[in-house]
Amino acid sequence: MHPVGLLPGNKEVIEILRQRSRPYLFSNTLAPSITGASIAVLDMLSETTTLRDKLESNTKYFRSKITEAGFDIKPGEHPIVPIMLYDAVLAQKFAAQILEEGIYVIGFFYPVVAKGNARIRVQLSAAHDQQHLDKAIAAFTKVGKGLGVVK
Repeated sequence: MHPVGLLPGNKEVIEILRQRSRPYLFSNTLAPSITGASIAVLDMLSETTTLRDKLESNTKYFRSKITEAGFDIKPGEHPIVPIMLYDAVLAQKFAAQILEEGIYVIGFFYPVVAKGNARIRVQLSAAHDQQHLDKAIAAFTKVGKGLGVVK
């Protein structure tokens, strides 16, 4: 199977990349459905910023509340929130216990991240409402207290 790529951008950027890249290294075309879906997404994003604004709001809210709950998170403004646990076994236990609370997250540990930097990866979405975020924060707090991650 060959890698497939998509490069959205303005005409000038695309032309520069065509001139400077090895154009025949990956010569497969995208499936029409991928191209159509990509165009539809770009059209949606051009029409309104409502979803982007909601995602930004969700991200700020979650990051603020999870920090207030006592969790150590990597700083940033992006909707992927690494909640640092530092221990691989703890990250696995945490992910399993929080799934029992109805929250699906992924624990990352070596070799995916450096040794001693195990974490839970939370990925926020514009599809989340505040009640979803509050449920997740409550579940994180419950499991975090149970495992001695937060007080």
